Amino acid sequence: MREWFLLFLTLFSLCNTALAAEIDGTGTLTEHTFKHKGVEYDYWLYIPKNMAENAPLLMVFHGYGSKDIPSIKYGFHPVADKHGFAICYPRGPKDFKGKHYWSVGYQFHIDNGAERDDVGFAVKLAKHLQKRYNLSTKNLFATGHSNGGAMCYMLAYQAADTFTAVAPMSGHIMECRYRTLKPKRAIPLMEVHGTEDKLSRWNGDPYNNDGWGADIAIPCAVGLWAAVNRCTHEQREVLPLIKNKVIAHRYVGGTDGNQVWLYEVVGGKHNWASDSMDSAAEVWKFFSLYLK
Repeated sequence: MREWFLLFLTLFSLCNTALAAEIDGTGTLTEHTFKHKGVEYDYWLYIPKNMAENAPLLMVFHGYGSKDIPSIKYGFHPVADKHGFAICYPRGPKDFKGKHYWSVGYQFHIDNGAERDDVGFAVKLAKHLQKRYNLSTKNLFATGHSNGGAMCYMLAYQAADTFTAVAPMSGHIMECRYRTLKPKRAIPLMEVHGTEDKLSRWNGDPYNNDGWGADIAIPCAVGLWAAVNRCTHEQREVLPLIKNKVIAHRYVGGTDGNQVWLYEVVGGKHNWASDSMDSAAEVWKFFSLYLK
């Protein structure tokens, strides 16, 4: 009996050590639920140690079917600790396939009546957190990977009066949304995308060969926001080489100093590009331009 007890303590200690290593950072991570229009969502909130009042809030949206709870692998905790902002990791409810998702216009969700007001949820949750934790109402940012990146585009279209700037990672905009939605106002946008991405294709999927629904080419998606922001010219930089070459296309001279960035990861796949650059730090460098 004593041997079994010691084994249990050892395993418990190892699990806790692994969890602590996964969480990273010096702040606290807590789990919560939130209802919007009768739908229950989960979210995780990371608060850095000694965070000041009126701190910025970053919302990080997961990819389709993601099992990472929350998406700690994106590496934002050390950045939040350094710069003093809170992080919210929302999780979309499951679809009829049993996959957690964000409603961004995938054809099979439209066909099966699985569309939700996820933009309304994000706005409502953000306002709740700002009030509950004395966070800034002017410094609200969003990023996300894949399906979460597509969610960022939806926020840019439909919630630009609430969100300060967005940064899709391997994101995309469905053609059905591109054709029907019109930007309400200029919002800074940053996209990080691999040219060999086989899920959110660099050149789009105009004929729905992949089964998600037609989506548009990444340069077109980003180019729209460069035009909406009235950017006047491009500044190009090649980041220090780590793995894949990263070309930063920065469209500048926009209204109110807004910029639109496209980080082209040459040969990059459908990932966060953290093997080719410090993605979390680059995203926050972009967002920090718009702190008020």
